[in-house]
Amino acid sequence: MKLRYIFIPALAVAVILTAMTLDRMPVRNTAEPTVDRSVMATAGTTEPVTEIPTEPPTEAPTDPQPEIFTLSFVGDCTLGCDKDILYSEFCFPTVVGEDYDYPLANVRHIFEDDDFTLANLEGALTERGTPMDKEFTFRGSPAYTAILTGGSVEAVSNANNHFYDYGEPGMADTAAALDAAGIAHAWRDSFLYTTDSGLTIGVYCDDFSFDRTEMADAISGLREQGAEIVICAFHWGVEKAYTPTADQTTWAHIAIDLGADIVAGHHPHVLQPVEHYGSGVIYYSLGNFCYGGSVTPYDMDTAIIRQQVVRQPDGTVSLGETSAIPCSVSSITGRNNYQPTPMEEGGEAWQRVLDKLGL
Repeated sequence: MKLRYIFIPALAVAVILTAMTLDRMPVRNTAEPTVDRSVMATAGTTEPVTEIPTEPPTEAPTDPQPEIFTLSFVGDCTLGCDKDILYSEFCFPTVVGEDYDYPLANVRHIFEDDDFTLANLEGALTERGTPMDKEFTFRGSPAYTAILTGGSVEAVSNANNHFYDYGEPGMADTAAALDAAGIAHAWRDSFLYTTDSGLTIGVYCDDFSFDRTEMADAISGLREQGAEIVICAFHWGVEKAYTPTADQTTWAHIAIDLGADIVAGHHPHVLQPVEHYGSGVIYYSLGNFCYGGSVTPYDMDTAIIRQQVVRQPDGTVSLGETSAIPCSVSSITGRNNYQPTPMEEGGEAWQRVLDKLGL
């Protein structure tokens, strides 16, 4: 009996000790071990590290797109005044003074936004010479070329009835001033101009007495020199007439038939309709613009014609959209302050100008 009682406690102790021992033993993890292969590679393991190459995404091929150029056209710019009103209170030199940025301040942003701007420079830029014996003679300072360069006007036509108001000296001084300012120009002649954007433009300037052979030679000559677009700047028509004459229409059509793309007209001092003819376009009269020829012009309506030119990827060049920005020759009412200004878009005056242009 005594042996029996001794054995039972001993067995219980053994069981308890065994349980305690098992509780302290580490538990073996039978799951797949996680291996840091980057560590194995740097530690010199012989297991290869395989990298899957990635290729850059391929872009879908795009077709070459056409280039779009914008040309601007404006009418008569008389940077000066008639001899009879020189030094008067409201004449061009008095109002402008030496503030050469003033006249084109309200349209500069439009000309800076295009590729090329062409105007008709009506008058001489000279300090010498004797005025011709005629009703009106226009003259301004040679320094007024800064009005054009500051306003982003690249080229002018001198082919008009006021270029020679101060005779040969006035013509020579005007040409010299324009050359010095880097402004392209011509009088009854042609010039070639390549824009900063790479469009080569040929311009032929003529006034009143047109000759078909001379016109054909001028247009073909510009093409041979590499002109992609040919412009004819013509001084013609009847003053204050809102409709082109038969002669204007005839010569405009001849110019387009001979290979010109654009005919830009002036002299009537008012706007005349725009006509699309064949593959070309005709602006019969662009009216006045920055016009020092009168303190109170007959009609203050004017416009900036905006002409798109499209060059296809194969080099083919054609005309695009023709549009207009209606303007007044003055930024105030009642008189001319020589600061052409865009009209309120969509207003009555805006529509009146578009109606005159037929746009």
